[in-house]
Amino acid sequence: MDEFFNKVLEAFSTPQGIVFSVIDIILTILVVYYVAIFLKNNNASRLIKYLVCLIVVALFVCSDKVQMPVMTKFLSHTALILLLGALVLFSQEIKRTLWKIVSPKSAENSYTTNYGCSDEELHQAIGEIVRATQALSKRDTGALIVIAPDNIPERILDSGTRLNAKLSCPLIECLFNTKAPLHDGAIYIHGNKILAAGCFLPLTQQNDLDKNLGTRHRAAIGITEQ
Repeated sequence: MDEFFNKVLEAFSTPQGIVFSVIDIILTILVVYYVAIFLKNNNASRLIKYLVCLIVVALFVCSDKVQMPVMTKFLSHTALILLLGALVLFSQEIKRTLWKIVSPKSAENSYTTNYGCSDEELHQAIGEIVRATQALSKRDTGALIVIAPDNIPERILDSGTRLNAKLSCPLIECLFNTKAPLHDGAIYIHGNKILAAGCFLPLTQQNDLDKNLGTRHRAAIGITEQ
């Protein structure tokens, strides 16, 4: 520990060392900040206090005044242990974050998804969806409708019944009829086609949601997150 502080003081003793030391501190603060934000956004904010406690214990054990060679060696690999733990606990979240980083959509092609139909057919499909939801709402009938521009997950389509049928208001109403076998799941729409019905969606893992929200609401949030 004393050696660490001596190195810090030595780094600030020269003009060049001050510049690199300031950069070093800023980078460290940014890493800690973004790790804390990542944990908070993924409902793991409680881990932050445990990490702080672990860091304090590691600084104490690894100090020159404490003779604990085994624990010192173990804690010297703390960063690697935490990295492996994060990969296991937050594999899906890390995958989504990396995907956003490596494949950002540019502004000019953000709204150029190929729907496989003309603009007229697309607008007609939108009207059919609106009319269907209005009719379902009047009857207090719940529905899960996923409108997918791209990145349609095959595993979710396979969880339901493939239709690949032309979208229409009567068809949507029939699918969500409470006596219909597919009404409990979600329908997947792409362009003017209903690709599948009765699909099972991943539920959100957020713990701070309103308790009045049911499984359908949590499934809607879950698929939106993914």
